[in-house]
Amino acid sequence: MISFNKPPFVGTEFENIQQAIDNLKICGDGAFTKQCSSWIEERFGTRRALLTTSGTSALEMAAALCHLEPGDEVILPSFTFSSTATAFVGQGARLKFIDVRPDTMNMDENLIEAAITPRTKVIVPVHYAGVSCEMDAIMQIARDNNLRVVEDAAQGVMSTYHGQALGTFGDFGCYSFHETKNYSMGEGGALLIRDEEPIEEAEIFREKGTNRSRFFRGQVDKYTWVDWGSSFLPSDMLAAYLWAQLQQADKINDNRLASWNAYHEAFAPLAESGRIELAHIPDGCTHNAHMFYIKCRDLADRTAFISHMREHDVQCVFHYVPLHSAPAGLKFGEFVGEDRYTTKESDRLVRLPMYYGLTDEDRETVINAALDFFDRS
Repeated sequence: MISFNKPPFVGTEFENIQQAIDNLKICGDGAFTKQCSSWIEERFGTRRALLTTSGTSALEMAAALCHLEPGDEVILPSFTFSSTATAFVGQGARLKFIDVRPDTMNMDENLIEAAITPRTKVIVPVHYAGVSCEMDAIMQIARDNNLRVVEDAAQGVMSTYHGQALGTFGDFGCYSFHETKNYSMGEGGALLIRDEEPIEEAEIFREKGTNRSRFFRGQVDKYTWVDWGSSFLPSDMLAAYLWAQLQQADKINDNRLASWNAYHEAFAPLAESGRIELAHIPDGCTHNAHMFYIKCRDLADRTAFISHMREHDVQCVFHYVPLHSAPAGLKFGEFVGEDRYTTKESDRLVRLPMYYGLTDEDRETVINAALDFFDRS
């Protein structure tokens, strides 16, 4: 069976983990954590990057730093993972789901203003498949309405919008380093902070409500509990695993793009004939080949395709069930406007195997099995 995903591994992870153990520092904010944070700051141009225990915890930190009050509203797409929503529900926010653009599956920037009310506080663009939302328009709407922007860039590490890294536009950006992502530490993430002002508060919140970070920088002679917080520090052994991959970030990116481009070339004739639809990469966007998906005719066609691929030992999967239709979505939010595309397009979308190190032979097996299905149907 050709797996849908294999966690990235470059070969130096064990050496790094051993070094973390030898350093006698396997808890958070050790040498490897600092190296990863500095790399993110320098590579992507954000003022501060804090490694977290997950992409979810990065979103939770961002939501807390937005200082929401019960009943405040957050605008987000329904086509996303539950973490995007639960981070803000945990702060007492009410969710306002809006429709997606069918070409990118990102929030439709033209629908945001109609969803804004006096209680709106945050816009949460989700960069689906590592393809950027229209950030110029979103940031202008945020400025005009004095709203915060929290980018869910869990899938967007190494992607850009007009040359700027995803996760660096909004007040806060959130990365994921889960095993399904392009760069992994098993479970992990990062919070990117654009401006100077929230950094100290973020450090305190991440360090159980203490000013421990200031103590280790020599800014105070002892540290103490100063505010509300929690613990979002990943083990330095996990950061050691991630550091191996960040050192080869371009190699991993190029390898994934080669697979993405091979898929795209193979399926372009089917898209041109109208049998399937492929992802659209808008002008000014560079993506990271986080996933390769196609859109079948409808749910029945997709179900048959997945079954056919399984019979050929290829694992393909669909993606999100729209949040506004889920029990928690009905409890904590509502869909604003018409659901023209979210449900219809999510029912058609199917993801093909995509990971670092996907062999040419396996890729050809995937392509041939897929083409066989469409030739028959």
